Amino acid sequence: MTNFDKKIQYLLAEHEALLSRPNVAAKGGNGIYTKYENPILTGAHTPVIWRYDLDEKTNPFLMERIGMNAAFNSGAMKWNDKYLLVVRVEGTDRKSFFAVAESPNGIDNFRFWDYPITMPEDIIPATNIYDMRLTAHEDGWIYGIFCAERHDDNAPAGDLSSATATAAIARTKDLKTWERLPDLKTKSQQRNVVLHPEFVDGKYALYTRPQDGFIDAGSGGGIGWALVDDMTKAEVKEEKIIDQRFYHTIKEVKNGEGPHPIKTPEGWLHLAHGVRGCAAGLRYVLYMYMTSLEDPTKVIASPSGHFMAPEGEERIGDVSNVLFTNGWIADEDGTVYIYYASSDTRMHVATSTIAQLIDYCKNTPQDKLTTGGSVETLNELITKNLKLINGNS
Repeated sequence: MTNFDKKIQYLLAEHEALLSRPNVAAKGGNGIYTKYENPILTGAHTPVIWRYDLDEKTNPFLMERIGMNAAFNSGAMKWNDKYLLVVRVEGTDRKSFFAVAESPNGIDNFRFWDYPITMPEDIIPATNIYDMRLTAHEDGWIYGIFCAERHDDNAPAGDLSSATATAAIARTKDLKTWERLPDLKTKSQQRNVVLHPEFVDGKYALYTRPQDGFIDAGSGGGIGWALVDDMTKAEVKEEKIIDQRFYHTIKEVKNGEGPHPIKTPEGWLHLAHGVRGCAAGLRYVLYMYMTSLEDPTKVIASPSGHFMAPEGEERIGDVSNVLFTNGWIADEDGTVYIYYASSDTRMHVATSTIAQLIDYCKNTPQDKLTTGGSVETLNELITKNLKLINGNS
């Protein structure tokens, strides 16, 4: 065996050790969900055959030829008894692409398929695509809706950072071969669009996030709702805001639907992200709400504050102080696997149950939107608990 072959063997063994590392539940917690100690995907989890040329003639020093910077913001679904993530992988060239990683248990041992997704282009090619939401719709197709980013040609000369965003749409039957559909037609820019898994009044239902610019929501009031006749030529003609933004809250700057909601006997469970501005920049957290089974646009529970926020090393990365989610999986036994990214760098998993999440949504107090209201809510809980403690003493 040559020295070059030994280097390859060592490289593959190190990678296998990373992929096969068991993930264990983190200690502590808040009773709502359980986090796990290790990130489930990073740039280092991408296959060795993506990053290295293993031919000694063309890569005698065994250098990494194609760098993988991050793996994050994954759509998710259960497929053939495997837990599948459609991952946003970002190369060191800043271009993102989609790749499928699968796990036997949803917690660890995530492994990428050999090849990334080759996504067909729209009529106007995108410079960058990312953040796919997956929906197995009742029409029999699996839809992926994601952001397609292009340079804003109306920007001043020399401005190479201004961009436009559209909601791109594709569908598949096997997660390997994708049919690209025309981008969603809307009156405003859209970066967070999610397909509801069921028909509503015989139409496809979309959760939208209208915004005035690529970054700023501007006059966009929050998470919207729109019905479209045909996903092969989807156009939003009317939309209404179902989960609005409020001043001095976790979603004062903008908010957006995460994955599609989970249907439960008591309503639709929603997981979303909220953004506020602070001295360090934009802070992204996750929050939840519930809507009615009879009318998915009617909010029936809206717990106050964030459901999950970046903690510890989750706060550090390419875009720090950020949690983002666009994928979760509800198993038949009621377990919910919540896949979230931290700081645009890595993927994590947390687990909960349908029962816990319903309880959290229905019994956590709502935000009264003022300090006085928050203290009033706190005092009510303190008084109740003191009575219980004194009564049992």
